[in-house]
Amino acid sequence: MTVPSTPDRDVLVVHSSDVHVDSLAEDGVHNLRLVLDTARELAADVVILAGDTFDHNRLPLGLLGEAGRLLGAAGRPVVILPGNHDPVIPESAFHRGALGDIPNVAVIGITHDEAVDFPEFDLEIWGRAHRDYGNMGPLEFPRARRTRWQIAMAHGHYEPAPDPAQKLCPSWLISDAEIAATGADYVALGHWNRAIRVGPAAIEAYYSGSPDLAATVNLVRLARDGTVRVSREKLIARAEPA
Repeated sequence: MTVPSTPDRDVLVVHSSDVHVDSLAEDGVHNLRLVLDTARELAADVVILAGDTFDHNRLPLGLLGEAGRLLGAAGRPVVILPGNHDPVIPESAFHRGALGDIPNVAVIGITHDEAVDFPEFDLEIWGRAHRDYGNMGPLEFPRARRTRWQIAMAHGHYEPAPDPAQKLCPSWLISDAEIAATGADYVALGHWNRAIRVGPAAIEAYYSGSPDLAATVNLVRLARDGTVRVSREKLIARAEPA
């Protein structure tokens, strides 16, 4: 077995979720712009959006085009996990907006079945896309590690030890046991609007919260010394050129 090499510097990942690009807002791409501007200011190597980038799959093409232009100009790779609001159905926002054709954008379930590799960082980012509006287990099938660093993405509702027999049990459940089974260096969660750490102490698992409510992103530092450091960083709006 080949032992993965250690990157010669820290790797910085910005994690956000529940951006909800929406035609009903005055500026439908405001949250997406803020997240990408903040990632630029933080000099992130990669941006991950853990579900519900779009509020729904019926958005007008003009708004999808605007979102695509922002993503294409991000200046770094962006990995997107479709969530329960924007699942990968044939008429999804991702298909209709041709977001999978943008060179720096990876959409799990479209451009990549499950995992995106970044050999320059010895990093793999994986997740299970919502492929329809039905229930599914976001972390039901953990992926074996193949790289020095591994980040798992999941969009769903956390319950430490869910009871499947419980009536009116929430959908898209994520449990402590499933988080632990990933063995990932970081688990990037979406679906909750508040930013919070969850799960067993041995795994760094966080909801980023929505830009609207949390007003932050999670900055994940995969450090040269093998540690993982997570901080919340305020959203930064870039000044418009004069």
